[in-house]
Parts: sequence; structure tokens; C-alpha cells
Amino acid sequence: MSLSSTIPSVLITRRELLAGLAAASVTSALTDLGFAQNDVSKLRIDAARLQQSLEGLSVYGRPSGGTFADGVSRVAYSDADIAGRKYAMELMRAAGLDPRIDTAGNILGWREGSDRSLKPILFGSHIDSVPSGGNFDGDVGSMSAIEVARTLKEHGIATRHPLQIAIWSNEESLTMGSRAAAGDLQPADLTKLYNGISLGDALRKIGGDPAKLAEARMATGSIHCYLELHIEQGGTLDKAGIPIGVVEGIVCIDEYEVEIHGFANHAGTTPMPERRNALLAAAKLIEAVQEIVTRDPGRQVGTVGHLEVLPNARNVVPGLVKHSIELRDLSPEKIARLGDEIQKRAQQIAQETKTDISMKKVEHDAPAVATPAIQSQIELAAASLGLKTMRLPSGAGHDAQVIAALGPMGMIFVPSVAGISHSPKELTRWPDCANGANVLLQTVLGMDRS
Repeated sequence: MSLSSTIPSVLITRRELLAGLAAASVTSALTDLGFAQNDVSKLRIDAARLQQSLEGLSVYGRPSGGTFADGVSRVAYSDADIAGRKYAMELMRAAGLDPRIDTAGNILGWREGSDRSLKPILFGSHIDSVPSGGNFDGDVGSMSAIEVARTLKEHGIATRHPLQIAIWSNEESLTMGSRAAAGDLQPADLTKLYNGISLGDALRKIGGDPAKLAEARMATGSIHCYLELHIEQGGTLDKAGIPIGVVEGIVCIDEYEVEIHGFANHAGTTPMPERRNALLAAAKLIEAVQEIVTRDPGRQVGTVGHLEVLPNARNVVPGLVKHSIELRDLSPEKIARLGDEIQKRAQQIAQETKTDISMKKVEHDAPAVATPAIQSQIELAAASLGLKTMRLPSGAGHDAQVIAALGPMGMIFVPSVAGISHSPKELTRWPDCANGANVLLQTVLGMDRS
């Protein structure tokens, strides 16, 4: 008999293979826990209830007389934030969780596992927003995490690992809550003002205790893994028509402050060749940032988003300009090289314009690479649900970037329509929200089995 005669005529695609493996893995896990094998494919979150939870949360911080489509301003520590947090805790209780507020203001809900010797699977997101933001950033991941717990409760499924759901406080301002959990929030930070009050007073306002901030810290290696579902906040998935993004990592960020010193002089009497125009030098440098960052193929980005011009008068040649430069990419080596190239070009521009240019790095946020095994598990979970996936980096920062210091990390993205975020027009379609929650559910079960 020839070897070819033993090979089936029907070829198995990679997706079908992944779906089979995922189904087998989850089936085995649930069968061990007493969940009927023929019900495994039916295990889904309640999509209508998830939508109801998101719409219910949107009330807190909604413009007066507005609707869901008008977005939300649920800024951390505001009255709207406090009301939204209370609402989230009520949903946690309905899911069988007993939520508590830690000393950093994080809301944590615990669900026991069948094996108390195992480390918890931690998952969640945040519910605070930027001013005039949308109803999906952070909210989808937080409400979906609660929905996963509620689904498991309704089906009587006991996971081997304990589950801990986290709604991190003040993600939108330097990930304050998750930084405290990772031990990265310093006592000196408590005196900094946030919307007119100190961070210490703000923590007390939401039920935290700045005097015991160290108690919010989670030990490195204390979690089995951390999972976070989030909207993409970019347009890659939406353009490609792909329902699930598997995050490869969260980008590195280098931020620079630039000062350009020229000479302020009368706009009508100073000849063009004699001018030391700081704003002209800034314009040339901003254009150089665009040219250098886009010269090579890749996902790297560079932004000048803040600009100050002095004396900022119509009839005065600008004598001083201050502006920012921000570079982002998964590779810290790449953005360091780009920064060096921009620095060299800045000195050339200084000579050309007879100005002095200083460019100082003021912040470096290291990248957080998602754990390969978790990326694979997310793909298996999506395949079991018949959903296509795409691997991509996160260009925005997230709590996952901070919590990655504690243990293995993975992120699931769902599409943002037209790539719009931090805007009332931010939109993720309801079916995509449900898809993300179901992938989160299956990934939790898969990681519980691992």
C-alpha cells in the first residue's frame, strides 16, 4: 500500500484544527468539572445582558439630557465615577462575587476555585473615562469580565483556579490603580494634584486609604495570568473585517521635551535674513519628525501634540518655542534610533535657523510583550467560536502593560468602528462586544486548564 493511499482526501484547514483542539481542551476541562460534554458548544455569555450592563453604566457621566450616543465624562474620582463604581459593584454581587475596594481604590471581586493551591486568574479593565469620552473604552472589558463570572455562576461551573476580577482605578491618568497593584506608585505621588485635589484625598473619596497604600500591592508571581479585553482604539481590525485582535504587546513610549531659543524682535522692522525665528525652527523639526518616522516600513509612530509659542504675539518674531515629541513602537531599540536621528536633525536645523535647540528625554515606558502561550490560547478560543483573528500591537497604553510585571499577560481586542476612540463617537458594535466577551470566557477556561 502506498503512503498516499492512507491520507484522507479531505484536507483539514489550520482554523479547523485550532477549533478542534480548543473544543477538546475546553470539553475536557468542563467534563472534569461535571459540565455535560454536549453543552460545551452552547456555553456563551448573555449578549443582551452585556449590552444592558454597558448601557446602564453609560448613565453615569452622561451629558444632561443626552443619550448613549452622546458619550460620557466619567473622569476618575468624580461623582459620576463614584456612582459608576457603585453600579459595577452591584453587578459583581449579582455575579456571585463579593467585591471590595483596596487601599488604591481598585474594585476587586473574588471567586473561589476548586483547588486553593493554585494562583488566581486575574482579569478586568477600567470604567473611568477621559472628559467627553465614549462608552466602550475600558467599559467593554470591565462589564465583560463581570459577565463571564455571571455566566459561570449560572452554569454551575467551578474553575480549578480562583478567579479575581479587577476594575482598576484611574486608568486614564497614568494607570494609577494598576501601578499601585504593581508597587509602582510612590508615596510622593499622593501629594500631586488631580482635578484640583491631591491624589491622597481622591483615593479617600472613592474608598481607598492612602496611609495603607502598600497593602494594594500584589506580589510578583502571585497570579496565574492576567487577561484584559479592550476595544482596539485604532482602525486596523475594522478595516480588515476581523472580529478579534490578539495583542502581541503594548508599545514602548519615549517622550521628549524640546526647547527652541531664538530671539524675539519686531515683526515689521527685523529683516528676514536677520531673524532667529524659533517657530520656523519648530516647524522644520516637526516636519523632520514626520519624515524620519515614516521613512522605514513598520508600525512606529511619532507625534508632536503640544506646542507653546512665546511671546505669542502677532507682531513679534517668536523667540521661544516649547514642544513635545512622542515616539511609540514595540521595539525600544527602534524608537531609540529614531530619537537619535531626530536629535541630529534638530542640531542641523538649529544651525540653519540660527537658533539653539535642546531635546530632552523625559519619559520612557518599556514595552510589555504578551505571553506567547496566552496569545495562542486566545486564538484557540476564537477558533472554537468560528471567529477570525489577527495579531497586532497595542499603540495605546493599558493596565495590562503595568500588570505584566506581575505575571503572564494577554490582551484581546475587538474592533473600533473607523478607529475612533476617546470621543463620544467611539463605537464598537454590540455583536463585536459579545464576541470579545465569549473569547474572554473561553480563554479563561483554557488558561484554567493550562
